[in-house]
Amino acid sequence: MKACFMGLGYIGLPTAITAAMHGVEVVGVDVNPDVVAKTNAGELHIVEPGLGEKLREVTASGKLRATSVPETSDAYFIVVPTPFKGDHTPDISFVESATRAVVPFLKEDDLYVIESTSPIGTTERMAELIYSLRPELCGKLHIAYCPERVLPGNVLYELVHNDRVIGGVDEEATERASEFYGLFVKGCLHHTNARTAEMCKLTENSSRDVQIAFANELSLICDRAGINVWELISLANKHPRVNILQPGCGVGGHCIAVDPYFITSAFPVESRIIAAAREINNYKAEWCAEKIVNAILRFELENGRKPVVAMMGVAFKPDIDDLRESPAKAIISKVMQSAGNSPILVVEPNVAEHNVFKLTPYKEAYAQADIAVFLTAHTPFRSLEWDDRKIILDFCGIFKR
Repeated sequence: MKACFMGLGYIGLPTAITAAMHGVEVVGVDVNPDVVAKTNAGELHIVEPGLGEKLREVTASGKLRATSVPETSDAYFIVVPTPFKGDHTPDISFVESATRAVVPFLKEDDLYVIESTSPIGTTERMAELIYSLRPELCGKLHIAYCPERVLPGNVLYELVHNDRVIGGVDEEATERASEFYGLFVKGCLHHTNARTAEMCKLTENSSRDVQIAFANELSLICDRAGINVWELISLANKHPRVNILQPGCGVGGHCIAVDPYFITSAFPVESRIIAAAREINNYKAEWCAEKIVNAILRFELENGRKPVVAMMGVAFKPDIDDLRESPAKAIISKVMQSAGNSPILVVEPNVAEHNVFKLTPYKEAYAQADIAVFLTAHTPFRSLEWDDRKIILDFCGIFKR
């Protein structure tokens, strides 16, 4: 079998590598020439433990090649971003563009699968697009939706061991897609229809968003009440049927911070809890920025000089390099705009350089800081010791204080 993966990002590349490791001839397509060149050279353009070794293995064996244009294959996988527009409506232009790119290569009995997070009805809409451009193939392709559900930092394991939901536009498409994923997935393959599979992905991430919003709302309440939210949650979780998540400085990433809008934009009347959770998690980032700015102003008034501020963490979650929709990044930008000339040291140990922020090693930044702001709970930060001489704003539970 030959498979064409449209998109070599945080999901497309690991999935392409995994398929190649299990005997599939894979061509990976990306619009970024640097990504194509690095992939063919066996070099990762993302941070993911263990992935570099596997990439070198499959490129050396010839099982995986990268290119800028699709090739005739037996199966096509759409693994491109689906961001939202300014009004929080989903933007499926990348999915449509990738689909249009593969249409000339499609032939009877081919498999076409969307993995990109998509609003309900996208798979059917792309099927209509394909058949409008290639009417001779109408009813002769196997079109399905199969969302990813992996955790950055553990992608290689979860691609193989996690259950998958597979929804075809018809039963035969579901079966054909299952045959492909069965080549490497050891978890269960749950069959449904395309619309339910699309909604399942949105539901999973919206559920997480709501749970995080509850924890973040508790942190706001505890701040006003003078209660240690970390201790509170730990005690509440001693209840056998309570499992409250940990609060943070907001919610980021291309999934949890985005997917709920796919529901709220389509069902604004019905999705009240989901919409409220989005508002709470967005507000938490604004609240954190305000806390930091106020701490800077108080320090300047009390000490007659501007403080050195260390902003610890830019990625949206611990121990990865992914900055997409990161609340930490938004908070740092807002503080820089509001803090006057206070020296701001930005720390992100998982990124070598950034096109906006000048990055400082974490130990150096913490040592220099008058105000240390912990935004992302990266593992190296946990080696730092609490320093009573500093103002420490711990929004991610490094010290649990």
